[in-house]
Amino acid sequence: MYEWDFTAVIENSDLLWQGLLGTLAITGTALAFGLPLGLMLALSRLSPRKWLAWSAGFVIEFFRTTPPLVQLFWFFFALPILMDIQMTPYLAAAITFSIQSSAFFAEVFRAGIVSIERGQWEAARAIGMQRPQAMRRIILPQAIKRMIPAFTERSIELMKTTTLVATVSYADLLYQANELAQKTFRPIEIFTATALIYFTVIFGLSLCVQALERRLAVSGDSTVR
Repeated sequence: MYEWDFTAVIENSDLLWQGLLGTLAITGTALAFGLPLGLMLALSRLSPRKWLAWSAGFVIEFFRTTPPLVQLFWFFFALPILMDIQMTPYLAAAITFSIQSSAFFAEVFRAGIVSIERGQWEAARAIGMQRPQAMRRIILPQAIKRMIPAFTERSIELMKTTTLVATVSYADLLYQANELAQKTFRPIEIFTATALIYFTVIFGLSLCVQALERRLAVSGDSTVR
């Protein structure tokens, strides 16, 4: 019977911690740039200008349907050749996952915006609001509340997808775990601990978002009353 020994995990916990910080850094960067870019793409796709809507739609569908690993390799290996620039693993990962996540966030924004009743737009026009002002002050605040579950799910998927950065030698949690597994010859313990770390972080995030959803629901009910 296999004898479990987590000594290697405990002795190298600082490296796993550094790896987790690397994972959070990439995830945070992708969210920071992906959300506003996703909103811009969604608004562009909803634009009455056909050329703008078509262009945004092409970008969205391209980055949603091509594998993220292919995108990562392209930005890391091909872009430096085409533009004669230096590309670090972090920069390649940040660009890849910011753009890739923006394509998915764009569809979340678009679905949330179109779910708002047409009467809200008509009410905004009736009081003299232009379309951008109505979007900012009336439509988006209502739509975002409906989007929170989808945003949460997409953010969790994003964090799990960032494990691909290990393929370009970025020191995220998976990369550090793989290095430790090879050095300590305790892969079962190392990857078990890694899985538990991912579970703890993602499950904790899910609980926080659920609490936020309940709070928003309560505040919404009280506003109605």
